[in-house]
Amino acid sequence: MTAVTGAELVDSLVHSLFGGPIPLATRCWDGSGLPGPDDAPTLVLRSPRALRRFVYAPSELGLARAYVSGDLDVEGDLFEALSFPDALAQRPALRVSPKSLGQLIGPMLRTGILGPPPRPPVEEARPRGRLHSPGRDRQVISHHYDVGNDFYALLLGPSMVYSCAYFESASSTLEQAQEAKLDLVCAKLGLRPGMRLLDVGCGWGSLVLHAASRYGVQAVGVTLSTEQAQLARERVRAAGLADQVEIRLQDYREVVDGPYDAIASVGMAEHVGREQLPGYAARLYALLAPGGRLLNHAISRGPAAGPDRPNPRSFLARYVFPDGDLQSLATHVAVIEDAGFEVRDVEALREHYALTCRAWVQNLQARWDEAVALTSAGRARVWRLYLAGAALSFESRRVGVNQVLAVKAPSAMGKPGGADPLPLRRPAWGQSAGRG
Repeated sequence: MTAVTGAELVDSLVHSLFGGPIPLATRCWDGSGLPGPDDAPTLVLRSPRALRRFVYAPSELGLARAYVSGDLDVEGDLFEALSFPDALAQRPALRVSPKSLGQLIGPMLRTGILGPPPRPPVEEARPRGRLHSPGRDRQVISHHYDVGNDFYALLLGPSMVYSCAYFESASSTLEQAQEAKLDLVCAKLGLRPGMRLLDVGCGWGSLVLHAASRYGVQAVGVTLSTEQAQLARERVRAAGLADQVEIRLQDYREVVDGPYDAIASVGMAEHVGREQLPGYAARLYALLAPGGRLLNHAISRGPAAGPDRPNPRSFLARYVFPDGDLQSLATHVAVIEDAGFEVRDVEALREHYALTCRAWVQNLQARWDEAVALTSAGRARVWRLYLAGAALSFESRRVGVNQVLAVKAPSAMGKPGGADPLPLRRPAWGQSAGRG
């Protein structure tokens, strides 16, 4: 009986499952390989387990498990290689004839591809409890954010801002673009000395530090991440701003000390969940002073994203953002309006987030060995795959990111509260930041 090589099995499996070849070069554990298009990246299968993972989960989840575990690797341009799952997704999956399957079972058994399902990598999340309950939300936030402040410093750079930057041009540095984004948020909120600012999902404190030092506000930042809160407090003390900035380890639903003159929610609404969004918006409305402004900055589903519902078996759901739930811009605006806000400005920043993600990938790859030492090889692989895929998703319009500026109506007496009234014409927000 002629032995079947790993490359022949890969080719047969992919043709049987998806009706076409792999658009990449392939090299297998036994030294066999398949050529790809000119200059194509090479998919490296280091073990038969890579195929076994895909057999048990013939989707992006199986490929992700193989990559995170190190059973599968990519040599060459990762961004280009990520077209492989997209190509598979365009094909009708799992249409295998009994005859084709019968011909593959023997070779798969002999090479170790068939067997007990491999354990998922330890980096895969399985949160417990009621969906979006405070306890479960703390678990999923910890899974993503409590992976080491030193790791995030390596990834994000000195700004420690983990949200879409605001680029003047593609040649702007990440630090320049992140400072511009912080100024953009402060300008839209109309911050001035003495105002109270609430930052919902404050991360490592970059926005509240910027608003306090540059605009003279009194700021409160809340986060569910223990490690974020710890470092944010250290940064506040080091900046000498302890009398202006308070960092709380607190759920936004537990904030009761309103009113605030301005509220920022940057990259937090994605964690809330569709069913909880009305309560989220109502809570922020109740905490805001009459006339005050809300800046809601959130990733949204784009027109090419497919069904408007989370996929619990996706790579993002299992490894990156458990319970994450992206909604359309229309949903975000409707929820904010239904809570009583007047929406005054919407700005799409999709291209900016693609540039941001590519900059983060560059940071990660430039210090790869250090990133692995700070977390684990699997965790570093999760972030590289996630950020490269995110850049491509923003570029292909599958997801977007938008800043929605809304105002709570002034009091019945007609006295404006909170921020100054908005100008009659839409300002160039990124150029009109007035500083206290």
